[in-house]
Amino acid sequence: MSAGRPLKLVAALLVASTTTAPVFAQEAITAIALPAAPPPLGLPTLQSSVSCAALQQRLLSVLGAESAVWSVTVADAQGRLLADVNGLIPRIPASNQKLVSTALALDRLGPDYSLTTRLWRRPDGTLRLTGEGDPDFNVAQVRRFAMLALGRGGSSGDSARLQPLSIQLVEEPPQRWWPAGWIGADRAEAYGAPITRLALTSNAQGMAVSNPPSRLQRLLDQEIKRQGGQAAISLVPSTGGTGLDQNADVLLHEERSIGMHGLMSLANTESHNFTSEVLLRQGTGSWDLPQARLRAMQWLAAQGIPMQGVRVVDGSGLDRGNRLTSRSLSALLLRMAQHPLANHYLASMAIAGQRGTLRHLWQGTELDGRFYGKTGTISGVRSISGVLNTAAGPRYISMISNGAGSPNSTIGGILRQSLKPELCPAT
Repeated sequence: MSAGRPLKLVAALLVASTTTAPVFAQEAITAIALPAAPPPLGLPTLQSSVSCAALQQRLLSVLGAESAVWSVTVADAQGRLLADVNGLIPRIPASNQKLVSTALALDRLGPDYSLTTRLWRRPDGTLRLTGEGDPDFNVAQVRRFAMLALGRGGSSGDSARLQPLSIQLVEEPPQRWWPAGWIGADRAEAYGAPITRLALTSNAQGMAVSNPPSRLQRLLDQEIKRQGGQAAISLVPSTGGTGLDQNADVLLHEERSIGMHGLMSLANTESHNFTSEVLLRQGTGSWDLPQARLRAMQWLAAQGIPMQGVRVVDGSGLDRGNRLTSRSLSALLLRMAQHPLANHYLASMAIAGQRGTLRHLWQGTELDGRFYGKTGTISGVRSISGVLNTAAGPRYISMISNGAGSPNSTIGGILRQSLKPELCPAT
């Protein structure tokens, strides 16, 4: 379900760049003539009934006696609903939930966005460290922040401090570290590490770090002492922001994470839970998870996604309270294929036989390199959704099983049948 500690990623593809509006900001209305609104995107362009009987029958044959525990939807680029089995039944999606978090974050934050960790000096001389959940924030950066806090080599131009420093770490309160539905066993594992703003190595060291602020306090204090200084380090709870005054507080230094392509690749290609949770929070503009969930649902509805039975509970899919349908996921994939940043979204996914969580599947077969998708696996759940490149054009496919006996072979069979252009000729 999740990768281990993420590494710095380099964008593998050069894709077109565009800007997007700030998170949920209201734009000024100008008194000019506007062009007609574009047609709705996503599922509203799909037919309401299945249009490819041949593929429908093939998929039912592949599913066989297990059809009741599966939801499968296949659509084409023209919006035809080629096949659909239980497509409106809500199911636990596992890590297919990350497709929602990454799409929202890309749409709301844009392709050039990165997560920033900053060191500030307040008017009274107190230093404040703020963060946005950089999954690659590391010990080397802590050493650098310690050096800058002491006024050595930083932009502040101060000489080495002789007086003890006062440093405040702005962090989320403990009740926000984990989504409520994450069970204790998962919270102890690296893939279930707590979600905090200042997260060294994604709050994982083999296993999850149970108290991230305490760890950061200890390491920062040790590093300041090693460099010959003293510091009183305290925690400041985040209450929806950093508590800083942009007019009075001075930014001494900032360090940025990998860009949006790398962050989305961590979430979709490597299925990194921590990164996808941060993208949900930053994308919705709220680290208050109930509010972030509400905004994510509103965003989905605004894209024209069918919302019957859909329930967003977290950003990663580790919470079993999430509910998605194969129809909603196929609609989301179609919506993002029509998005100005479509290439960024597709480039973040695993590739059959080649990359990420799909690299060991279908190597050397007709599916190798032709399916870009997101996998999902937790106990009793197997899901996979993505884009299949066929001779007749792309197919937007979502498959979710809750209780299947041998899901991998079923998934392979569905993809192979969907690959056949003769089953659904263009009209």
